[in-house]
Amino acid sequence: MSPEPNSDERAPEPGTALPRGEVDYRDQPRARRNDYSPLRPPALGAWTPTLSVSVVIPAHGQPEKLALVLASLAGQSYPDHLMEVVVVDDGSPEPLTLPEVRPANTRLITSAPGGWGSAHAVNSGVAVSSGQVVLRLDADMLVYREHVESQMRWHHLVDYGVALGHKLFVDFDPAAMTPEYVAEEVRAGRAAELFDRESADPHWVERPIEKNDRLRAADHLAYKVFIGATGSLHRTLFDAAGGLDPRMILGGDSEFAYRVSQQGALFIPDLDTSSWHLGRSQMQTRRDAGMRYRAPYVANRVPDFHLRRRRPDRLWETPLVDVVMNADGATLEDVDTTASALLNGTTPDIRLWLVGPWSELDDGRRSPLDEERLDLRLIQETFRGDPRVRVVETAPGHDPRVPFLLHAPAGPALRRRALADLVEAANKNKAGLLCAPLPGDTRGEGVLRLERVSAYARVRHLWPGASGEEVERRVEEVHGTHWISGTDLVVPEEEAQVKLEEPEVLRRKLDQALADVERMRARARRAERKLRWFTPGLTRRALRKLAR
Repeated sequence: MSPEPNSDERAPEPGTALPRGEVDYRDQPRARRNDYSPLRPPALGAWTPTLSVSVVIPAHGQPEKLALVLASLAGQSYPDHLMEVVVVDDGSPEPLTLPEVRPANTRLITSAPGGWGSAHAVNSGVAVSSGQVVLRLDADMLVYREHVESQMRWHHLVDYGVALGHKLFVDFDPAAMTPEYVAEEVRAGRAAELFDRESADPHWVERPIEKNDRLRAADHLAYKVFIGATGSLHRTLFDAAGGLDPRMILGGDSEFAYRVSQQGALFIPDLDTSSWHLGRSQMQTRRDAGMRYRAPYVANRVPDFHLRRRRPDRLWETPLVDVVMNADGATLEDVDTTASALLNGTTPDIRLWLVGPWSELDDGRRSPLDEERLDLRLIQETFRGDPRVRVVETAPGHDPRVPFLLHAPAGPALRRRALADLVEAANKNKAGLLCAPLPGDTRGEGVLRLERVSAYARVRHLWPGASGEEVERRVEEVHGTHWISGTDLVVPEEEAQVKLEEPEVLRRKLDQALADVERMRARARRAERKLRWFTPGLTRRALRKLAR
């Protein structure tokens, strides 16, 4: 690898814009799903990098750890003139200062006003940096010599990749080693000997990484292993995802990883080098409390968050599915049949877009029962009060926050689990597009089309000029198209004629009927007693009663 660090090409002064090396991505590999096998990274030390990288370190206190982290970065194999380090002081109790042992191009800033937390700090650091690639590194990560170089190899091959650095957790003794010693050992390639690997703890992400052939066989949940600490991506991808959410004080890395995946990203575990995590993480020492805090924040923003499925009847900020239905020319009854089935189904966290010429409706005098757009007006009024329903003139595009978009025709009486079954089939088959022709359709219009937003995002990135049928072909190429029968998704006509009711409703009706029966029995007993008084033998019964 050339040039070597500390060569004649010196690092720029802190704050100076880094060079922007040229890489032609027009013929970059088009990975299918998360299979990055077509990528062939060069051997460490055997290539010449051109891209610049900004290492952003959010820090809060613990200067003794930060000193060792910067010392390890001072010994990196990546060229000095292509690397900068931005340390962001996130409101430390005692303001941080830069130690003497650090990379040549290192600067310290404070978090931008108006926020706090690691997510806000990372955004603050990225905003003032200039590297073509952003590498987020926690302030307790002592990295090996090739840590930066190893991740950067992938970014020279594709511009939609996310590299995940490897790490091991070790106990930390601030008196055990000095920054000067760490820098010397790292520069000499002996970082692996700084701690005992046998007594170190691996991170939980290693299990899903290995279980899924180093993520090459991973499904749509590949992003879950990208949980901060050490990882990198192109600045363009960082910006497209919108940066980290500063409202996420904890769990922001997981939520950011989800939004990155929605941009069609490729997640690559970089295992050719490693790092030492100095001390245990919060999720290791206080897992239950940490998860309790994170759960509501992540669930509101990440639709496939596993804890969210425990509350299937709740509405969340980010829906699982956007549903688009054409109401133009449809009857109220047809729209109501399909829309109500979706809104009242087992997957209520949806957003329904009813497309039609709503601007043609006005409040002028008209014949209420005979106007031309009568059904359109009734549809609008029927769903006006449901906050999940939008009326729009043109169909919306893909919302990058929402995993799926469903095109549904008006009319079919869908089963309550229809949408859940569609999503399950798409995930099971890792499909970028799922199509389900509905029974009885002769014109080819009755098809449920479930589009995976991340698959279409990758297509738009790799083939920016594609449209129409070419987009469909490209989705098949990078993610796959799957067809299923729609018969089991629809209530049969004979069954639809019988009004189906919820078990709770039936129980209430049964309780009411039993109460009515008891009242009728009481009335019958009273009537029987009266009848006995007015039948033959009345006098005899009265005398008998007096004799007692």
